[in-house]
Amino acid sequence: MAAPKKGRSASAQSKPGRSLALILIAMVALTGGMFLSGDTTPRLGIDLAGGTSITLRAEAEPGQESAINKTNMDTAVSIMERRVNGLGVQEAEVQTQGDRNIIVNIPKGTNSKEAREQVGTTAKLYFRPVIATEVSGAAATTSPSPSGSGSPSEDASDKATDKATSSSSPSASTTPSATSTTQGRAASDALKADPTPSDSASPSASPSASASPSGSADSSKLEEQYAALDCTDEAARAKAGDGVKPEDPTVACGLNSGGQWQKYILGPAEVDGTDVKEADAVFNTTTAAGWTVTMEFNSEGRKKFGEITGKLAQNQPPQNQFAIVLDNEVVSDPSVRQALTGGNAEISGNFDQESAQSLANMLSYGALPLSFSEDSVTTVTAALGGEQLRAGLIAGAIGLVLVVLYLVIYYRGLSFIAVASLLVSAALTYVIMSLLGPAIGFALNLPAVCGAIVAIGITADSFIVYFERVRDEIREGRTLRPAVERAWPRARRTILVSDFVSFLAAAVLFVVTVGKVQGFAFTLGLTTVLDVVVVFLFTKPLLTIMARKKFFANGHKWSGLDPERLGAKPPLRRTRRPVGPAAGPVETKEA
Repeated sequence: MAAPKKGRSASAQSKPGRSLALILIAMVALTGGMFLSGDTTPRLGIDLAGGTSITLRAEAEPGQESAINKTNMDTAVSIMERRVNGLGVQEAEVQTQGDRNIIVNIPKGTNSKEAREQVGTTAKLYFRPVIATEVSGAAATTSPSPSGSGSPSEDASDKATDKATSSSSPSASTTPSATSTTQGRAASDALKADPTPSDSASPSASPSASASPSGSADSSKLEEQYAALDCTDEAARAKAGDGVKPEDPTVACGLNSGGQWQKYILGPAEVDGTDVKEADAVFNTTTAAGWTVTMEFNSEGRKKFGEITGKLAQNQPPQNQFAIVLDNEVVSDPSVRQALTGGNAEISGNFDQESAQSLANMLSYGALPLSFSEDSVTTVTAALGGEQLRAGLIAGAIGLVLVVLYLVIYYRGLSFIAVASLLVSAALTYVIMSLLGPAIGFALNLPAVCGAIVAIGITADSFIVYFERVRDEIREGRTLRPAVERAWPRARRTILVSDFVSFLAAAVLFVVTVGKVQGFAFTLGLTTVLDVVVVFLFTKPLLTIMARKKFFANGHKWSGLDPERLGAKPPLRRTRRPVGPAAGPVETKEA
């Protein structure tokens, strides 16, 4: 039984090239992915690249503390991201910190004052009547007049099917036409019990007076804005409706179910988001509607919603629709067939759970007494960030040089294996950090650089543990090749335990901290995992190969494995005991 086991062990020991080939293939694949991604350098955080960091604190009215919850905070983060990106900011970071704080990091080159005004204000949600709409960039078939009349131009196939019903009047329903957006608008027209008339039909009734632009001059200006509006242009979308008061008509943009940008002329806001008392995503098991969004209005909102739905029900599409507008973007536009005066309404279509919950969150968020105040604003110049990066790199270089000097002086020839392993670990760390930038938005900040510097010591410690185990075996009188294999199991256990403790500390630090300190924890955890990979797939196989070379195998004085310098014992001997009293003298045999 022992012989086959020895054969298998020898076979495994004789093929360390497989492990080296595996890690080489992984490095080539990751490097190729880095070049294909277009980001060949790690992204820099705001403290290194420069910019503005804003800390916002959520506040609630007395008795409304429950409004500050994870769902609403996540919705606020989504809204702020859209606002900041609307300013043309690239790679801005918006994230929660704790239970009620939001951190907004805006890179250099941005108007920080304007950004602070955008992210620090409460979301604005309005219900506005639709006067005209068409796919942005398509040939206009709607020519709004001062009275607001015109022919709708939207293709019905691009509209989803929503339905609004009054809870007090089950028969009261609307023919919906809500389109799909990333914020949760319905994505198909599965429900068409009362199909919307073709969008090419001419309206038989003029829009209500409330939906008409007031004054010929204002109407002409609005028509010009509508004609010039290109919703496919991000800058144009951000400026659409900028500075318009709720009581004035405006233009706006929204995505339709086909993924195209739709542009609108909208009348004055008839219902404010604060009039929505509550909105929920509900799975309706009694009908084929599936997921729906229910709205409950307060007493004032109930009256206003009943009035506007009564007016819109008299019009033809698209002027029987009302647009739900969040921060000047249309997130849904259901149509109305009769007045809804019960104070409760339901929007249904081909929602899934995520899209229904997202729309419900936005409707609720506009009604919550939730605002944000600035706790702190920190501005970092690019020059200061560059100085910090240089200082961090210099510190890392000094640490690396000291480690290499120690390895060369103490381990001599073995230092070649240690330095090669450090270079492999550094290359993997660099490539992975570059890939994580576009993949998950990872940005290298100063604490992350510190984590990488600390990791140099952790990685070098793993090599030292293994080298010392090998040297211990040589001190016991064994030759190098058996010493390398016998030392590995003990060194492996020690390395795994040490790295597990480091990774656990990094994981706990990442979970319990926020902001920049998480960068330190993330980098420390990443490099700890890479340490295990490098030691198992590179250091150990490389040492196995080097043990076959005469320079190391013969214990050259500059190899770091000289038996005489290590104080090796004479070859081990073991005693063969006699079987019985007459067995004769005791024999000894060299191990």
